[in-house]
Amino acid sequence: MVFPSVSAGAGRDPWSEDGPPAGFPPPRTGPDLDDFVAPRKRRGPRRFRIGGPSVYRPDEVDDDDDDEFDEEEIEPVEVNKRLSLTVAGFALLLGLGLVLAAQTTGPGHRLPFAIVIFGVQLLFVLAWTMATRPPALLVVALVGAATAATADTVAVRSAEARLVPLLYVAAGGFVVTVLGQLVRQADRRRVTDSFRTNLLVVAGVVGFATLLPLSRIPAGTQTITVGLTATALALTVARITDAVLPWPRLAPQVPRGAAGVVLGAMLGTLTSGVLGSFLVGFTPTSAALVGLVAAATAVLADLAVGYAEAGRLMAGEPPTFWIARHMQGPLGGIALAAPAAYLMCVLFL
Repeated sequence: MVFPSVSAGAGRDPWSEDGPPAGFPPPRTGPDLDDFVAPRKRRGPRRFRIGGPSVYRPDEVDDDDDDEFDEEEIEPVEVNKRLSLTVAGFALLLGLGLVLAAQTTGPGHRLPFAIVIFGVQLLFVLAWTMATRPPALLVVALVGAATAATADTVAVRSAEARLVPLLYVAAGGFVVTVLGQLVRQADRRRVTDSFRTNLLVVAGVVGFATLLPLSRIPAGTQTITVGLTATALALTVARITDAVLPWPRLAPQVPRGAAGVVLGAMLGTLTSGVLGSFLVGFTPTSAALVGLVAAATAVLADLAVGYAEAGRLMAGEPPTFWIARHMQGPLGGIALAAPAAYLMCVLFL
C-alpha cells in the first residue's frame, strides 16, 4: 500500500543518470568546505599551548634524525714534516743569499746584485706560473721575465733611486699579459679569472726589483740586511714549528699552525733588534720596527699561499708540480717583504 503523501521515487536521486535540469545547481551531497574554513578565518590563527602536544621536545627525536643534524667533520690534512723542513731550508738559503749579495753593491758596482735578483725573479715566475696554471701560460711566463728584466734595468740605470718608475713597469707588464691572453679564444674565456694571478706574477718580480733602488739610498744596504734577515728567519722558524708542533690548526685543509706564524714573526723581530745594535745608522728600536714589518708581511704572505692552494684543491683542480707549489710561499713572502722594507727605510729612517 502506497500512501499518497509519499512519492514512489523517494530515496533515489532523480538526477543520478541525466544530471540536473538546465538552470538548476547540482545537489549538495555534504557540508561545504567554506563551512569549515570560514569560522577558522574569523577566529584567527591557532595558538599553541605551552606543554601541549604541538610543543617540540628534543627527547622525541630519533637517533637517526640526530645524525642528520650533526655537522660533517673534515679530516685535517696531515703535515709532512720532511717537506716543511725542506721548505724552511729553502727560505733560509734564499733570504741569506740575497743578504750576502746585497753586501757586494756599491756606487757604480751594482751589476752582480742585479744578476742575483734577476735569477730569483725567474725562479719566482717559473714557480708561480707552474703552480697556478693561468691561461696562456707561456705568454704569462715570458711577459713576467721581460717585466723583471725591464724593472731591474730601470732600477739600476735611473738617475734617482725611486719606486715610481717600477710601478709604471708593473702596470705595463700587467696590461701586456692581459692582452696576450686575449689572442686565443680558449684563453679569452678564462682571462677574467686569471687577473689575480697575472697581477701577482708582475707584482712579485717588481717587488724583488725594489731591492736595487733600496741599495742605492743611504742606510739601504743595512735595511736589506735587517729586513731580509728577519724575513728569512721568520719563514724558517714558522716552517720548522709546523713540522714539530702544527698547533692550533688555522684550518683543517691547510697544514699550518698559528704557533709557527706567531713564533716566526717574534723571533725575526728579535733578531733584527739585535742586529740594529751593531749596524751604523740603526738603533735596536728602529731595526726591530723594520724587522717586524718585513717578517710579519712575509709569514702572512706564506700563509696566504697555503690557503690559496687549499682552495684550488677543494675546487676540484688537479694538483700541479709539487716543487713549484711549495716554493711559492717563501718566494712570495720575500717578494712582499722587499717593498715593505723599502717603505720603512724611506718613511722612518
